Amino acid sequence: MALAKVIIAAAWADGELALDEVNSLKNLLAEMGQNVGSDEMSLTMQDWAQLDIYLYSPVGPEERTRLLGELAANLRGPADRALALEALDRLLAADRVVTEEERTVGDEIRQAVMRADAGPLAGMGALLRRTFGIKARGPNREQHLDEFLNNRVYYGVRVRLGKAPEEDLGIPADEARKLALAGGILATIAHVEAPVSEAERTRIVTALKHGWEISHERAELVAEVALAESADDQLDPYVMTYEFAQRTTIAERVRFLDALFAVAAAEGGISSEESATISRLTNSIRLEQRHFVEAKRKALGEG
Repeated sequence: MALAKVIIAAAWADGELALDEVNSLKNLLAEMGQNVGSDEMSLTMQDWAQLDIYLYSPVGPEERTRLLGELAANLRGPADRALALEALDRLLAADRVVTEEERTVGDEIRQAVMRADAGPLAGMGALLRRTFGIKARGPNREQHLDEFLNNRVYYGVRVRLGKAPEEDLGIPADEARKLALAGGILATIAHVEAPVSEAERTRIVTALKHGWEISHERAELVAEVALAESADDQLDPYVMTYEFAQRTTIAERVRFLDALFAVAAAEGGISSEESATISRLTNSIRLEQRHFVEAKRKALGEG
C-alpha cells in the first residue's frame, strides 16, 4: 500500500490525471500484486477504496514527501527496493511523453528509495513507529477517508475550499454534511435524463440556498460538486440516502421530497423514470409511500 500511494503520487507529478492514465495506473498496481506471487501483496476492495482518495485530487510536494517517508519505513530489503524502482520505471514508461515535472519527481522518488535503509534495524524502527502511532509529517488526506467514502460531495467541497465546508459556509458541521448529502441526492434526479439542463441546475442551487440559508455563490459550489460527482457515477445512492436518513428528521425528509420533485419538474413535467427514481429514494430515506404520493400531487398542482 505504501508503494501504491507513492506510485499514484508520482503519476500526479504534472498536476493532472486523465481517465486513461487512471486506468493504466490501476492496471499497473493490480499487476504488481499479482506478479509478486504473495497474498500479502494483493490489493483488497478496502485497499482500493483507500487508494481512490489519492486518485481523487493532485498530490502535492509535502504530501508526496510524507508518502515517501512511509514507503522508506516499510522497505524490508533489496527485493522491496527493486520492486519500488521497477514500479516507478513502469509508470514513467507507460506515459509516452515524460514531462519535466514527471522526470523531476521520478528522480526524487528514485533517490529516496535508494537512500532508504532497508536493513533489519530499519524494519524494527518502522514497527516501533506503527506501534506507537508515530506518523510521518505532511498533509494526510486519509484523515478524511470516512468523508470520502460516505459523503463524497462534502469531501469534494472540502477539497475545493481547502478547509472544512462549515468553516466557509457559516453553518454547523452537521448541517454542512446534510447539505452535501442533499446536493448529491438532488443531482441524482437531475442526471436521470441526461444532459442536465440549466433549469435543473438552478433548481438544485435554489433548494440548497433556501434549505440551508447559505449564499448563492456557495450553493452553486455545492451543486457544481454534486453534479460533477454524480456524472462520474462516484455517488452511491444507498450510502447517500442511508447517511441522509440517519442525519435528518422525518419532517426534514418530507420537505426534501418537494425539492426532489422541483428538480424533476424543472423542464415543465415529471417523467415516469424521474417519478420512479423519486419513489425509490423515498423508500431509501425511510419515508412512506403516502409521503411520495402527497409530494407528487403537490408538485403537479393537485394538492
